[in-house]
Amino acid sequence: MRDRAHTGLSTTAPAPAVAQLSVRSVTKSYGTRTVLDQVSFTVRPGERAAVIGENGSGKSTLLRLLATAETPDAGEITVHFPGGTGHLAQTLDLGADRTVQDAVDLALAELRAMERELRAAEESLADASDDELAAYGEQLIAYEERGGYEADARVEAAMHGLGLARITRERTLGSMSGGEQSRLALACVLAASPELLLLDEPTNHLDASAVRWLEQHLRAHRGTVIAVTHDRGFLERVATTILEVDRDERTVRRYGDGWAGYRAAKAAARRGAEQRYADWVEEVARAEELLESAGRRLAGTGRDPKQGFGKHRRSSEAKLGGQVRSVRERLDRLRRDPVAKPPVPLRFTTALSSAACAPAQGALAELDNVRVGERLRLDGLLSIEPGGRLLVTGENGAGKSTLLRVLAGDLQPDAGTARRPARIGYLAQELPAHATRLPLLAAFASGRPGPPDEYAEQLLSLGLFREQDLYVPVATLSVGQQRRLQIATLVTRPADLLILDEPTNHIAVDLAEDLQSALAAYPGAVVAVSHDRDFRTSFEAEHLDLHAGGRR
Repeated sequence: MRDRAHTGLSTTAPAPAVAQLSVRSVTKSYGTRTVLDQVSFTVRPGERAAVIGENGSGKSTLLRLLATAETPDAGEITVHFPGGTGHLAQTLDLGADRTVQDAVDLALAELRAMERELRAAEESLADASDDELAAYGEQLIAYEERGGYEADARVEAAMHGLGLARITRERTLGSMSGGEQSRLALACVLAASPELLLLDEPTNHLDASAVRWLEQHLRAHRGTVIAVTHDRGFLERVATTILEVDRDERTVRRYGDGWAGYRAAKAAARRGAEQRYADWVEEVARAEELLESAGRRLAGTGRDPKQGFGKHRRSSEAKLGGQVRSVRERLDRLRRDPVAKPPVPLRFTTALSSAACAPAQGALAELDNVRVGERLRLDGLLSIEPGGRLLVTGENGAGKSTLLRVLAGDLQPDAGTARRPARIGYLAQELPAHATRLPLLAAFASGRPGPPDEYAEQLLSLGLFREQDLYVPVATLSVGQQRRLQIATLVTRPADLLILDEPTNHIAVDLAEDLQSALAAYPGAVVAVSHDRDFRTSFEAEHLDLHAGGRR
């Protein structure tokens, strides 16, 4: 199969085989880091599969492997779709001097080539042999099945649906924003109408109307879709199958019945883990009770159950001693192979201060006529009451993150005043540019009394890390793992006000749901910025709408 993934828009020539996609025992590494290990799964023709997992888990790598933009180190990947394959990468890698029309022509290159072949064949149809006529007929059918005659109309429809109707074909890519380029790349891939669509974060940079258009388009797509996404609304409305990439185990798990099936399977697995742990605890307790009971009975004979019994013990004592050994061996086996305790539900574990619990004492935090250069102008007084909820909205560049930084004390305003409580939990949108070299556990325990090892059980109980992760330097962790550390710190340290800038960024969708549930039960005040549709819908709060000139 031909590949053009290096351009950001790729199509592959039709394969003369029945549509199929299978991955068998595939391994992929970068240097010493293994991303995927012995991965196997299939996607049936017509399925709409969503690839989920935290940042750095290998989702985009998996998509590039399916698009033949990369090759596996081991294993076999079969991707055969007679109607062609279209790959949307996360970036449109064309020169800044190239035009919108260049991008469209590249996406439709295969259809254009088929059209040229048809026109060339038509010029000699009068003298064509039976075999040549048959070949022409097959070419024409293939072109019609790919919707070749409607290709330009599909381009216009996709450009309009994705909010690019005013972008002219002569416009250079360098004059377009990153978001516009991403939407153009998506429009071009969809307009090519390949049988298999491979899409990496297709809802990025789309507004609500464009997302609705895309969801409708993909639900109507007559071929197969595989899309990497963090968008839970997209998962619920589009996906028929979920492929979860597990970074810790470096594998892929397949779930049927879409988003609802995935959530049901996860809930069942959680209940199963809790039951297995409860059964193990009960069995250990029962063995300990039997051992203690036998010990008391042996003590009544004047013998110590921990000592040997000798050859001439009485028969009843020998029988009882055998039972003791059997129970002790069983107990040893249970303790050697313990069942892991399931992680506790994510929740905020520290109590609020008295001021945060007493609305009568006035506002918990205030920003009064705050100015930060050209980035933020907040006219008047913004008050956050104890236990209040505020969702800050507005277009990119309106100053949302700047407002949160001022409120958190991370940025001093040029004018105006800011008053805030002493105990704040702040989750910034971006990770630190230079992560600490401290081991994970030491970073989690930083600023707390006592040695780091005292906090190992607390960190592991959250289910966000494995024991072997505790002494790995934070700087070597993936983006998703570093975000997990931030969340672990957030939920375990005292705070009267939580300030959250895109809290669901970089994390797996199941953790995003757990975090939302924890926030719903948190009694303190929360100020949040989020583009996550599901988060915004479930977060019951007052709204503060910002624009470039100030608040609205």
